[in-house]
Amino acid sequence: MNIKLITVGKLKEKYLKEGIAEYSKRLSRFCKVQVIELADEKTPENASDAENNQIMLKEGERIKAKIGSRDYVIVLAIEGQQFPSEEFSKKIDTIAINGYSDITFVIGGSLGLSKDIKQRANLKMSFGLLTLPHQLMRLVLVEQIYRAFMIQQGSPYHK
Repeated sequence: MNIKLITVGKLKEKYLKEGIAEYSKRLSRFCKVQVIELADEKTPENASDAENNQIMLKEGERIKAKIGSRDYVIVLAIEGQQFPSEEFSKKIDTIAINGYSDITFVIGGSLGLSKDIKQRANLKMSFGLLTLPHQLMRLVLVEQIYRAFMIQQGSPYHK
């Protein structure tokens, strides 16, 4: 299985990079992990809705260019479905059973994701109503993917 994480914006904090690298290393026994960082658009201080939509469209085009036609796409969106870790684990297993070998997770920029990227998604997923920095969300997501595989293995990692 191949797991691709497409994110908008650069990861700057060393501790987050180290955490993601650690979980990516742990995941390597289950799948191939690829993290793709895309440039974010500069957002003016008091941008209008139209300007914000244009920014999301530009970022969306960059995202779309990295999604394969046969990828199962999961976007992180506040309005998405929430899962306990056990159900998320079953979901990943079911995706694989249904013949998908490539799962692509997408984390948008500070404004979120364009409508066309959300429409391309096979699943919209939320980690709750809390607002988290996008950089921290990357670490949380990679840890939850690792946890999902450990649950499938019956590991005591998930208690």
